[in-house]
Amino acid sequence: MNTKVIVLISCLMTLQGIMAAPAPTPFKPVSQFTFQSMQLDAAMMEDDCDACGCSAAGGSMGFSSMIDNNFVGVRYFYQSYSSREGYFSNSPWIDENFNTTQIWARIPLSPKIQITALVPYQDHTREFTAGSENISGLGDITVMATYTVFETMKDTITIYNRLQLGGGVKLPTGKFDASSNSGLVNQGFQVGTGSLDYLLLAEHQLSWEKWGLNSMLNYNLKTENKKNYQFGNQFNYGSTLFYMIKSDKMTYVPQLGIAGEVYQSNWQLGQSLPNTSGDIFFSKIGIEVGRDKFSLGANVMLPINQNLAGGLMKSNYRLGLNLNYSL
Repeated sequence: MNTKVIVLISCLMTLQGIMAAPAPTPFKPVSQFTFQSMQLDAAMMEDDCDACGCSAAGGSMGFSSMIDNNFVGVRYFYQSYSSREGYFSNSPWIDENFNTTQIWARIPLSPKIQITALVPYQDHTREFTAGSENISGLGDITVMATYTVFETMKDTITIYNRLQLGGGVKLPTGKFDASSNSGLVNQGFQVGTGSLDYLLLAEHQLSWEKWGLNSMLNYNLKTENKKNYQFGNQFNYGSTLFYMIKSDKMTYVPQLGIAGEVYQSNWQLGQSLPNTSGDIFFSKIGIEVGRDKFSLGANVMLPINQNLAGGLMKSNYRLGLNLNYSL
């Protein structure tokens, strides 16, 4: 089966100008290639930052591979944060490090339906002035499904595009300990949220010759857990431009993009909690390399603008690595 370049662009972005552009030469869209920033995970998709860190499952890091449309693999991502040890302006800053290792897969059920599953293991550490704290364990498992609602005919056009809509659930498989964050700014220093949460998503893919543009939107609806704590709903978005370079045995796909997250305030016992909402806007650069059925990817996300917890918390950077086997 021919390799296909597939790029996801948000359903809110206007395509009329692009579609009207004159086509130089016809080409075959290469559908083996799916790049998602919401995945860009996808976003890859889910939340990278339950304000911030605990149930990171993909969010603006994306939910799919640039090279493999259907795959099973392992993904690792690291998030570096700094936050105040207390809520006062003179409280000392502490370093917080979130490490997530995922088993992830994207499996077709039919030509129009795909299932994505994320099984994370969390290992988080924060450094206080008087010592350090570490928590680890199974995180919240996420299962999502997407349905192709629009797709241009293949092999007959110069510009190829596809729109997918979907949804999913995040299961409360990770441990939530409300007492561990008493008096601290970052309430997301958890292995899991302890709640059953819901995900809505849209992905759009656009490709032209060796170029591709992938964009996504996803929205996380979060519920109250058994400890009467509820993380705020979260909106993720992103768009990534990539270029495919092919040789006899290797495929190289460099990428450059943006991603953002907006999250509402957390709630506890029916009361909105101060300094728990915020937003952040990232730049993203990465590459994926493929040979035969294997692919290896890496990307870095650097904040351009952020407003986290009323300025009491800041993101330093994020790093992602993945190794996939094409199905």
